[in-house]
Amino acid sequence: MVAGPSGVGKGTILERLREREPGLWFSVSATTRVPRPGEVDGVDYHFMTRADFAALSDAGGFLEWFDVYGELKGTPRQPVEEHLANGDDVLLEVDVQGALRVREGYPDALLVFVRAPSREAQEARLRARAQDAPEQVARRLARAEAEEGLSDRFDEIIVNDDVDRAVEHLAAILQARRRAIAG
Repeated sequence: MVAGPSGVGKGTILERLREREPGLWFSVSATTRVPRPGEVDGVDYHFMTRADFAALSDAGGFLEWFDVYGELKGTPRQPVEEHLANGDDVLLEVDVQGALRVREGYPDALLVFVRAPSREAQEARLRARAQDAPEQVARRLARAEAEEGLSDRFDEIIVNDDVDRAVEHLAAILQARRRAIAG
């Protein structure tokens, strides 16, 4: 499971890892937010109405879910459990609170925290995405402080100062985990 504040490059790292490790099964999160231009339902997110999200939540259908900046986001339980039962490597990209919530139900889950090399680099990445208004960028940066305070509850920390190096680091963590499980 990979988590970290907004703008640290989690998505880019995971995209490259998935190209390198095609056997990984990537969990697609659900959200109530409107798709951004170019996003595809079922690929980028499962886009849901608030009513459908609430119904699935009430039925115990999420491993974790949270209100993130006014929109609901969560990890659908059924596909994750099916892939785990099949022995697949399951990869989740969740927010920091979500990772800690999943750990409650899956104490052996491997949690990897990704952080930017500096707050300035993180801010530059958020602004370069051009997806958020200035006040939203400020809110995300303020939240990053609190999220980084939880990084000691994760198994590994990757500083994304170079994407290729970060992907290598994550791949090495995954390989070490596989070796440990294989015994």
